[in-house]
Amino acid sequence: MILVINAGSSNIKFAVYDEALTQMYRAQLSTIEQVFEWLSKNKTTYRITSIGHRIVHGGKKFFVPVLLNQKTIDELKSLTPLAPLHQPHNIAAVEYLMREYPNVPQVGCFDTAFHKTQLPLAKQFAIPKQLTDEGIIRYGFHGLSYEYVASILREKIGAIAQKKVIVAHLGNGASMCAMHNLQSVATTMGFSTLDGLMMGTRTGSIDPGVLLYLLQEKKYSVDEVSKLLYDQCGLFGVSGVSNDVKTLLNNDTVQARNAIDLFCFMAACEAGKLVTVLGGCDVLIFTGGIGQNAAPIRANIANWLMWLGAKLDFQANATNNDIISTAESKLLIGIVPTNEEYMIAQHTKQEVAHVG
Repeated sequence: MILVINAGSSNIKFAVYDEALTQMYRAQLSTIEQVFEWLSKNKTTYRITSIGHRIVHGGKKFFVPVLLNQKTIDELKSLTPLAPLHQPHNIAAVEYLMREYPNVPQVGCFDTAFHKTQLPLAKQFAIPKQLTDEGIIRYGFHGLSYEYVASILREKIGAIAQKKVIVAHLGNGASMCAMHNLQSVATTMGFSTLDGLMMGTRTGSIDPGVLLYLLQEKKYSVDEVSKLLYDQCGLFGVSGVSNDVKTLLNNDTVQARNAIDLFCFMAACEAGKLVTVLGGCDVLIFTGGIGQNAAPIRANIANWLMWLGAKLDFQANATNNDIISTAESKLLIGIVPTNEEYMIAQHTKQEVAHVG
């Protein structure tokens, strides 16, 4: 059996797959210790032969799944400043399971890997070459989600899947990816998981001058700025109420409505940038917790994109249908539930077989 671990900043999703990649079990718990307790209770039912992990940041080196050992773990720890909300939890889960299952191979699968095909210009900041060469580039994230969507999109919508596609992964963390021929050509997240779309507690794109102002004039410490950007902004910061979209949609305060409107406005603006990179857009796909379930969010974003010829079928949207655009819409709009755990299981099986 293949154990899949997707360790986030506040919980751990885990799943068990058999060798045919059929999901046998899936759950969400608060700590890795609870996962181990579950495994101990069910060890006769689920004999774990390999373990796959979602690792958020692979840096400039890790573009394919790799077998994890102490050397690779140390290299991945050095990337923690680039993904401080996620990388420590990813690595902690690996180290814990190495102690508990010392003879079971573990494989790291990277959220940055799918974006290795981005256009060179899409990766570059307007900074001195020396800094670019040191690795200060746009990496992109949510790659396992985008990879899964890309792997099944032709099956879902036909040959148009290989044309100009934007996939919106909307959740507590949010980003968009421009695809052509089912490969990433640009994405909204960059060097870190802060850039691009407004998120649950993260700012998304922000004028760097704001950060200088906070440091120089407001006398924020670096740690205070980091805490602000990662934990106190986004939907939570603007609304002053919650980072949960369902809560905000049911809240009639001006601040809550403003937070939702800003979230959708920023998403539409980022989509516009990706349309420029693609030279047009044929398909818009929503995925992620918000993208799959929040009909008002999809409708708001689609409304901003009417200039692309987007026409929403409001009944289909309300019931979360696979296709939510009308037959007359120039832009095909759909919903594809993501499955990062399946991609991790698939990569783990392939990597262990290759190494073995």
